[in-house]
Amino acid sequence: MSWSRHFDSPITLPDGRKLVTLRDAGEYIRGLSESEQAKDYWQAAAQALLLVVESKTGPTMLAHIGMMQALNHEKPRPKKARLKKAKPARIIR
Repeated sequence: MSWSRHFDSPITLPDGRKLVTLRDAGEYIRGLSESEQAKDYWQAAAQALLLVVESKTGPTMLAHIGMMQALNHEKPRPKKARLKKAKPARIIR
């Protein structure tokens, strides 16, 4: 298992610390309270992290996305942009 692999870009935590390696992310999750760890979004982040660690190769993007989704679970998602309806056009001959 390769816990020392680095993320492509560090994950900045709300308190300003950075998660640079997979080990940092695992220790962060382990440091959460048991009730917080039991929440679905942290369970998904932990599974993604373990999947990347056990694969030993390939991108760390899956673990990065899992951690970001768990960290930002309370932030509202941006609304989809509404497209304006096209105005009817007349063909002038």
